[in-house]
Amino acid sequence: MDHSTPVQAAVHKTELLLFFTLLQLSIIVLAARLCGNLAIRWSNSRVVGEIVAGIVLGPSLFGLLWPQGFQFLFRSTPPEPMAILSQVGLILLLFQIGLEFDFSHLREPRNRRAVGRIALFGLLLPFALGLAFGALSAPLLFPSGNALGYSLFCATAFSITALPVLGRILLDLDLQRTRIGTIAISASAINDVVGWLLLAVVSALAVSHFSAQAFAIELLMLALYVVICWWLVRPLLLRLLRRYAAAGEALPLDLLGILLAVVFISGMATFKIGIFAIFGGFMMGVLLHDRPALVAAWREKVGHFVSVFFVPIFFTYTGLRTDIGLLEGWPAWGWCILLLALATLGKFGGCYVAARWTGMDRTEARAIGMMMNTRGLMELIVVNVGYDLGVIPQSVFTMLVLMAIVSTVITTPALKRWLNVGRMAELEQGRAA
Repeated sequence: MDHSTPVQAAVHKTELLLFFTLLQLSIIVLAARLCGNLAIRWSNSRVVGEIVAGIVLGPSLFGLLWPQGFQFLFRSTPPEPMAILSQVGLILLLFQIGLEFDFSHLREPRNRRAVGRIALFGLLLPFALGLAFGALSAPLLFPSGNALGYSLFCATAFSITALPVLGRILLDLDLQRTRIGTIAISASAINDVVGWLLLAVVSALAVSHFSAQAFAIELLMLALYVVICWWLVRPLLLRLLRRYAAAGEALPLDLLGILLAVVFISGMATFKIGIFAIFGGFMMGVLLHDRPALVAAWREKVGHFVSVFFVPIFFTYTGLRTDIGLLEGWPAWGWCILLLALATLGKFGGCYVAARWTGMDRTEARAIGMMMNTRGLMELIVVNVGYDLGVIPQSVFTMLVLMAIVSTVITTPALKRWLNVGRMAELEQGRAA
């Protein structure tokens, strides 16, 4: 007979929840570091290993090989703590991604035409193919859902390029200062800006339940939010940064506390608008992207912790929702292969044609197409938003996650095979000198 008081029972329940949360976090962080190190050893990017770690810990592998262990570790307590940590981490990560945006490459006249064409083709063709896939597959894969919202999310997912992952790959291969690297990262930046706008619009459309009046109000609120951020919040933040910079420190603890509060308040604002809190974090990062001292200080003081702690939580949380076992039979795998083929054709093919149109040779055009085809983190964010909104089913969620993994895994090996990366970097540095 249990003689514990209600207070003691509540404390025990809280301690039990804490125990399993700490256990999950320990395994997630260690697995992400291990898989990330293995990916680097196998000549790939760390982020590839972190994505794979999430899939390995999910029902697709760990849950399949040891169902009892999976249930004990990830199903003994409610998923809310991991979900909240995942979302807080995403808000901070999107702020960090916004800080990293750099459009200074577009000042180079010789690159503008190439960047514009590659960005345009890298958006239009994948978006069109995504819409076509959505319209074709909706009656069979999502018969009870809204076909328009489903098709729009497929189109948006096809259009995304993973700017942070691509940037890390270019740094690993020492291509960040080459012309081809400059063009790819600039076109990717444009793709992601438009992609986030598309995602915001599609999310607002889905949340408004496709009511024209509600959708118009949300778009108006979104536009008002952007105007307030740029013309009111940005000047105040810049004045605050100048005040602290005069004291000789780029990111003192008081300023860090203020920035965190501003990021979270911005996330609350975008949540109230109806376009997810992560957009608020991203917008605050964009407002301060041209402050190099702040960007460097944030990366040094906070960025590493976000990458080591929060990013693996998001990848694992995505992996826990990804069940490859749902793709049973050849019809499901046939749809998955078709999705992967169309997404690759749209991004790789469109950017290849645009690169050739601007005068690049076949090797450079293939490299541009492969760089722009990198999906990675951005794709996972998009598909999680779509899944949370209920506009894509779990089977298509799994297909899109697999597409993100495959497109990211093949990028580094393909670039190493097609490009003499060391020689290219040396030639570019010699020209600059």
